[in-house]
Amino acid sequence: MRSLLLTLLPIAFLMAGCTSTSYDFMETASISPRFQDKDPQDFGYNSPHRHQVHGIDVSKWNGDIDWLRVRQSGVSFAFIKATEGKDIIDPRFSEYWQNAHAAGLPHAPYHFYYFCSSADEQADWFIANVPKAAMDMPPVIDVEWNHTSKTCTYRPPAAVVRAEMKRFMDRLEAYYGKRPIIYTSVDFHRDNLEGAFQDHYFWVRAVAKHPSEIYPERRWAFWQYTSTGVIPGIKGETDINVFAGNAENWRRWVKAVAEPKQLQAAN
Repeated sequence: MRSLLLTLLPIAFLMAGCTSTSYDFMETASISPRFQDKDPQDFGYNSPHRHQVHGIDVSKWNGDIDWLRVRQSGVSFAFIKATEGKDIIDPRFSEYWQNAHAAGLPHAPYHFYYFCSSADEQADWFIANVPKAAMDMPPVIDVEWNHTSKTCTYRPPAAVVRAEMKRFMDRLEAYYGKRPIIYTSVDFHRDNLEGAFQDHYFWVRAVAKHPSEIYPERRWAFWQYTSTGVIPGIKGETDINVFAGNAENWRRWVKAVAEPKQLQAAN
């Protein structure tokens, strides 16, 4: 029980430190754009630029990255694609996380979940390919309907989706000692996740409207607000995200989740 309480402490801290208003945007932060955007959206008063902490998510498609320049530009964190399904690893993952680490940029790996493979197959694959040293922040499970997949069009019922997600996340939490973050999109969340996994951090995609408008009952920790951002050190367009809290919240949160908690191994 004590280990479970320790695991939940970072979540309790973030939730307790943010009201329904301040959790979503920082009234005292600058509204000047932090980074350029090739297709900027008007979010009105709830602009992502009110947030103090911005980060990126990247995969092999981002090509060569100057990680030191990225960090110096004001980026505070990076989510890095690691694996997909039961047999795919991003060829830039090892390079990316090691260079992000060398640049002093907090980072976490993410796994693109594939509904035509079992939760255990995918957990085995992730654990086999992602060292514990590769994550400063908790690992991420990316769950969304893949409309362009040529090999898997299966859409399980919501109850099956949630059960498979839980099995996968429990396996990762038992091995790494960090409760996974859930990344999702609007349609997938609507179909499967409303009201579920209240004890997990959520990273939500919302590139046209503020998350409060399209995930009205969901408290989120990270918001992906554009896929057309411009980040010094990266060629081409880049996904940009914000953290819900302010800079001090961020420093305390990263410190809280940095050390793995001791959990009983999953069966």
